[in-house]
Amino acid sequence: MIPFSSQRALGQDLATHLLNEHDNEYMEVADVRGAVADDLHGAFAEWEAQAHALTKCENYLYSLSINPDPKQGQLSRDQYLDYIDQAEEKLGLSGQPRAVVFHIKYDREHAHVVWSRIDLESEKAIPMSFDRDKLMMVTRLFAKEHGLELPKGYFKGKEEERGQQLSLYEMHQQKTTGLSKAQHQEQVTDIWRASDSAKAFVHGLADRGYLLATGKRPYVLVDLYGGMHALPKMIADKTVRTKDIRKFLEKAYPPESLPHVDEARELVAQHRKAMETHIKAEQQADKLAMLKQMQARRREKLEGEQVTVKQKQHQARLNLAQQHKGEQASLRAAYVVKANLVKQERDQNSPTGLAAFLGRVTGVELLRKRLHRYQDRKRLERYQESRRILSERQLHERLDLQRRQEMQALDLDRKVRALNQVETRELRSLKEALQREVRTQVRGGRDQVPSLGLKLTPRGRLAAPYKAMNRYTSRIALEPFEAAMRGASNPRPIDLTDDFSRVSGQGDKEGDGDRGSKSLTPKSQSSNKFRSGKRRRDQKPDLDRGR
Repeated sequence: MIPFSSQRALGQDLATHLLNEHDNEYMEVADVRGAVADDLHGAFAEWEAQAHALTKCENYLYSLSINPDPKQGQLSRDQYLDYIDQAEEKLGLSGQPRAVVFHIKYDREHAHVVWSRIDLESEKAIPMSFDRDKLMMVTRLFAKEHGLELPKGYFKGKEEERGQQLSLYEMHQQKTTGLSKAQHQEQVTDIWRASDSAKAFVHGLADRGYLLATGKRPYVLVDLYGGMHALPKMIADKTVRTKDIRKFLEKAYPPESLPHVDEARELVAQHRKAMETHIKAEQQADKLAMLKQMQARRREKLEGEQVTVKQKQHQARLNLAQQHKGEQASLRAAYVVKANLVKQERDQNSPTGLAAFLGRVTGVELLRKRLHRYQDRKRLERYQESRRILSERQLHERLDLQRRQEMQALDLDRKVRALNQVETRELRSLKEALQREVRTQVRGGRDQVPSLGLKLTPRGRLAAPYKAMNRYTSRIALEPFEAAMRGASNPRPIDLTDDFSRVSGQGDKEGDGDRGSKSLTPKSQSSNKFRSGKRRRDQKPDLDRGR
């Protein structure tokens, strides 16, 4: 049982990582608590909004991965939840919003738990001090309750046996190349112990796929895959210090004479490309097609949900419009019926004969008509007020429906964007896996970097056709070499002995004997002038002493 925890931000990136189905044989979102959204991207976005609105906390998430020992059997879901509840209580995260995700990778099941650190009542972020120690206490207690054995690093005095956690850069290099940091260290250490001189050491590095360069540090190794390694850290021998390495190399290979890291990476990139171009891509195309099919099936479900939601929204709008028309018609009909009933009642109660004559003579009939008009006007005003209230209520209902449908559409669009992010991450993971597979094939299945074919002469010059890439050397013709690398038919023989001798300074005697020759390149003339000036400076002390 090994827990690994961290405080972090970038919830959308974490959700994309957790939903990556290419890197995991099985993925399940088991629980999302404390969020309106039922998916990880939506939940993490809500928690991020709460953190930015209520606090100044940047790392608003607390992530915990639970990795049981597969040799001791898989944990049940109840055991996982028991461990999560204990850890939650110990860390002070009880009742906080959380998400639980289960993965199966390389036939090994493990769980990820992500909590929101924002306490909504106090509007503060929950502090996570001494969280590693608290998790170790929970792990010890959980192992004791369930009869599990723990690694030696969990016991007092054994912390040094836990090993050192890899950095993100080292994890990325191991993921893309298939070689761990320990394997690189083992190779470089073997070369160091087997070398009796600086030249033998540097040539041994080149044979094992490492090019000596310089950067922010005096001596840096660049491997075939563009990885950069500090040379002192690659020698797994505590008796060897950085000053010992510099003393061993600086005479034959001073740092200022070495190619820069960027130049070395360009060189190895060309060499790597030449080695990997012959690998066929049929199997890669099949894997890409399989991933596309899986993504299409998953997207089909979301697209079907979009179509269903659009149909439901359209039907809801029709139903609401029909309901509103019915309410308006009912109100109007009620007014007409009431007006007819009043008219009938008035007709039945109207006076006739002598009563009608007396009413006209005395003015009672005039007052009755005024009273009826007043009653009709009030009834019309009540109808108009009822119709206005009904219109306002119907308008609010239409706006509420429109807002709900817009929110549904935005939620679906957010899910589509989240799915696009997951698919992009899966394609990148597939690309890294295929690249790692190609590089393994290039290595022939061996756990070592192939030979670069690039070697440094003393003083740091490259003794290879790639020498033209070095800023300390002159430009030489690469067409024959490139033709040979491409597999061209009947390439011209490659004879670069004269070029190497002239550039590296091995042909000093020939150059000195024919300084006026027009066959010398501008680089050769400048080199000869530099050597002549050096000889004059060497003779000057003698003249001073003669005076």
